[in-house]
Amino acid sequence: MVSILHRYIFREILKVFALASLALSLILSLGMILRPIQEISVGAAQVLNLISYMMPITLTFVLPMAALFASSLVYGRFAADNELDACRASGIGMYSLVFPGLVLAIMVSIANLFLSFSVTPAFVQRAETSLKADAQKIIFRNIQQKGFYKSPEGNWLVYADYADLKNESLSGVVVTEVKHSKVTRIVWCSDAWVRIEPQSRFNEVRIDAIKPWLAEMSGGRTSYTQSDKLSIIKEFPPLLGDDIKFKKIDEIKKIREDFMNFNPVAKDAYQVLGQYAAELLSQYINETITSGDKYCRLFSGQKLLKFTAESCTINPNQQISLTAVSAEEYLDGSSSDWDRTLKGPQAVLQVDIESGRPVVTFVFYNANWRTKAGSSGIADRLTFQNILLPDAVQQILTDTSAASLLDCLSEVNINKNLADSGGPSSYLQTQKENLDARIRKVKSEIKAETHWRLSFGIGCVPLVLIGIGMGIIKKGGHLLSAFGASSIPAAVLVVCVISGKHLIENPGASASLGTLIIWLGPLLLFLIAAVIYSILLKH
Repeated sequence: MVSILHRYIFREILKVFALASLALSLILSLGMILRPIQEISVGAAQVLNLISYMMPITLTFVLPMAALFASSLVYGRFAADNELDACRASGIGMYSLVFPGLVLAIMVSIANLFLSFSVTPAFVQRAETSLKADAQKIIFRNIQQKGFYKSPEGNWLVYADYADLKNESLSGVVVTEVKHSKVTRIVWCSDAWVRIEPQSRFNEVRIDAIKPWLAEMSGGRTSYTQSDKLSIIKEFPPLLGDDIKFKKIDEIKKIREDFMNFNPVAKDAYQVLGQYAAELLSQYINETITSGDKYCRLFSGQKLLKFTAESCTINPNQQISLTAVSAEEYLDGSSSDWDRTLKGPQAVLQVDIESGRPVVTFVFYNANWRTKAGSSGIADRLTFQNILLPDAVQQILTDTSAASLLDCLSEVNINKNLADSGGPSSYLQTQKENLDARIRKVKSEIKAETHWRLSFGIGCVPLVLIGIGMGIIKKGGHLLSAFGASSIPAAVLVVCVISGKHLIENPGASASLGTLIIWLGPLLLFLIAAVIYSILLKH
């Protein structure tokens, strides 16, 4: 008889639970995709995909509330119809009657933990993959609706008068590149083609500009050039955000072991690496041009650029400025005969990171050049690309004693290797502080994310038990009054979890206090449940 009663109660709870979960999930899923619809301009077909991908996120919060609603409603009606009194009069104990609700509470708790640690991150990544596959349509749709597309990180923008998705073409195009809040390059042309090339972590956007004009701003100067064709390759980053809260438990473990596995940290680290490499190169050039030889040698494949300068100064944004520059160009680096000589008032070396490796670009301004054959002229701008770092600099950056790039970029290593030039610049110090702050933030986010997921999942059990107890106590009132009263402990759980999470993530607050507050929520709920059931057992 008891098993029949358990099945009856559980079946009634399950009906209400399923209907409440479905209704709340649809409402919350629609609310969550409003931002992608408004800011990213996804299409109608993509909206349906996003709803399905966002469903696990909403279920993480919906399931506890649906279980609370179902338990308080069913047990409230069970008690109001005197079925509870009949069962008690037949000798069936309170704990036996609560058993079906306890089973639901445990199921919801396990489901919540499984969703938050495994399913939700997997579906968010699927949603990101879906948006990546639709990257070209997103870019063209933004241009058609707004007249421009701006990358989520704000480091490049595309303006166009007309966008033709069918032919993958743009007309009246202006591409602006921004670095450290400053415009560094502007490309404009009549026609361009846009193609997407998928990569592992992101998509590459390739813009092929036809007969473009190019304006480059560097070293306080602006130079203009025109070419027949120019390919601009940019990153199409994750649109839903590369965040710890969207990581699986195994991914969180990998990030904890090596923070370079987390893309935002890796980006900051490569910025520090670029500036660090530029300052090491500047130190190397200064030491070389003040030595007996006075000539610094840089290779680009088989080519050799041999130069000297009156002064060498390190700048922010991974740049080195040279003044009164004299250089010799060798097409064959092993040859002792130069192919061209160059002299100019100014040159700039730009260090960039390509595939995690520093690469140097040498730009000569107003250079007087003369070839071995005797021809000569003046060039407003000469560029030497894909120059490799000198072996002495590269050896420091690939120090075998460093376990990872972050070890190589430690404050001790930077100060030691830049001691000859007076230590790191203020700009590099600021970048290093930003990197360290990012790592500390990621550590706190990992701790906060792990604790709140566990706390919220475990807190589902006492929450449902409170709903059952309040349903029985409030049997004489409206059916929804028990759910309303039970929502107060639910709010306490949510407030504790959110407050503790923010305290852990706040650099100026105590992480231990935040952890304590997170776990205070389920502890209070267990105490409230204990008080409620002690009252029920007395009566």
